[in-house]
Amino acid sequence: MDKTLVKSRNAALPTHRRVNITLAEDTLALINRVAKGVNRSRLIDQAVRRYIAVRGRAKLQEQLKAGALRRAERDRALTAEWFSLEEELWRIRRT
Repeated sequence: MDKTLVKSRNAALPTHRRVNITLAEDTLALINRVAKGVNRSRLIDQAVRRYIAVRGRAKLQEQLKAGALRRAERDRALTAEWFSLEEELWRIRRT
């Protein structure tokens, strides 16, 4: 990896680092086709950031689902326990 830092024109923008990567020919052809008029580095940067964000959301959804499934029996028991009390309260309030 070339450790030369490329300074951006605007100091507010992040510093970039040049890297060498290997891509399949068809992947490179796809990038070239999509990146017409756009900087390939910027396209790849945006694509990687989007991919990571989507994977992060998917991982969070998996964790939330797993937690909900682990707590499902407890939640059902609590609901059943409180249901009769709420039913009784509704009857009292209606009369």
